[in-house]
Amino acid sequence: SQDVKKENPLLFKFRAKFYPEDVAEELIQEITLRLFYLQVKSVILTDEIYCPPETSVLLASYAVQAKYGDYSADLHKPGCLSSDRLLPQRVMDQHKLSKDQWDERITNWWAEHKELPREDAMMEYLKIAQDLEMYGVNYFEIKNKKGTELWLGVDALGLNIYEKEDKLTPKIGFPWSEIRNISFNDRKFVIRHIDKKAPDFVFFAPRLRINKRILALCMGNHELYMRRRKPDTIEVQQMKAQAQEEKLARKQEREKLRKETEAREMAEKKQQEYAERLRQMQDEMEKRQKELLEAQDTIRRLEDQLRLVQAAKEEFELKQRELEEMMKKLENDKMMEAEEKLRLEEDIRAKQVEVQRMQEEVNTKDEETRRLQEEVEDARRRQEEATAALVAASSTPQHHHVMEAEDDGENDEALANGELGKAGSLSSEDEHPAPLLANGADLTCHENEDEELFRREEQRSTEVSKKKALGDQLEILSKELSLMKDEAKLTRNDMLHQENVRQGRDKYKTLREIRKGNTKRRVDQFENM
Repeated sequence: SQDVKKENPLLFKFRAKFYPEDVAEELIQEITLRLFYLQVKSVILTDEIYCPPETSVLLASYAVQAKYGDYSADLHKPGCLSSDRLLPQRVMDQHKLSKDQWDERITNWWAEHKELPREDAMMEYLKIAQDLEMYGVNYFEIKNKKGTELWLGVDALGLNIYEKEDKLTPKIGFPWSEIRNISFNDRKFVIRHIDKKAPDFVFFAPRLRINKRILALCMGNHELYMRRRKPDTIEVQQMKAQAQEEKLARKQEREKLRKETEAREMAEKKQQEYAERLRQMQDEMEKRQKELLEAQDTIRRLEDQLRLVQAAKEEFELKQRELEEMMKKLENDKMMEAEEKLRLEEDIRAKQVEVQRMQEEVNTKDEETRRLQEEVEDARRRQEEATAALVAASSTPQHHHVMEAEDDGENDEALANGELGKAGSLSSEDEHPAPLLANGADLTCHENEDEELFRREEQRSTEVSKKKALGDQLEILSKELSLMKDEAKLTRNDMLHQENVRQGRDKYKTLREIRKGNTKRRVDQFENM
């Protein structure tokens, strides 16, 4: 043992040695999911796993959903992501975009993940990340018998051979279901196949220590590969059942919280509606008060006008009586002198003109009176309405209760009693690890088993290809980013990825392609590289 000096503390990073084949099936417990998510996110951000720019933005949106929860325009102002490391530095360096512009694109996708629980956001992140070509691959420098420098890739699905300048696209693949024995002698590594007619797959490692690492990884991945294709053990079934129960409990808790949130939002909405209604009532009261004052003013003006009309009528009647008296006098005094008669006639004509004028004034005032009477009736009606409105507005409604959503106990009980998921068949078969030899291991074979069952990974497709809308969004973003790309800063992996996209290749299409043909043909292909 060796003491570590206190002034120089050592930082250890613990990582998962074996990557799951399918994260949705194998990451059972939440703590496992979280720790593995942090590991994968770290290797993507440090560019240990190549991730194209548009996919990096999508993954970043799931990362912020997992960290902050639902996006809220009120809480998450522009610049709220400035302190978070969300994208590989390579991606940011290759594009002429500011940090705020990147954050805006991430936020646009983040907003679409509303109501996605944090653990589900981490799972979605991993489901997309596991489709990346370099996900879960351990690379080792090797040489074939010709001395050609190549890469050996060891992952959860098998062994793959890569050209020295291309870690994205394997050229030859050997699934674990084909491999019977692995051993090494010094730097020589020998892999024997189930097909005994096929030649051994032989390569050379630069150092003995690397062979030991390759052997350990091969044994572990092969054992997990075979275990996944058997019924779950009782322990795994129990873990899955417990995880399902916990997931159901979290779902019920989220549902309860959602109901409480909706009830609170409804109460706040009702409160806002009542406040708005009160404001409208106050405005209506002011309006009615104004109309009442206008009606009272109209009534006063009408009363004044009526008095004027009455006075005009009385004066008109007086003048009319005077004219009648003058006409009678003219009729009675037939013997009146001519000069006096002419003067009287002149007075009568003048009086007739005055009477006619006054008649017209009275008619006009009568018309005005009728109009004013209509206004008075309307004013009185409005006065009554205004008075009634004032009374109604000043009275408080009897009930302003906000009904909160109640928990549906029966539904919760039904959920609790529902199926927790179909666990695998019970099996009492013991798990026997592959026997470890001095420098090798015999691996479990399945010569009598269904080949399609053991090579089910060849039927898989990427997560993005299953979701057309998501694929279309990624394509649009890719085209948008290509306009802002600095071609001079593209890496070898960027160019290889672009070529794969151009030819329509993805991880699983390539996997099917490199496993074609019998074992002998692929071994010969390796020797001729």
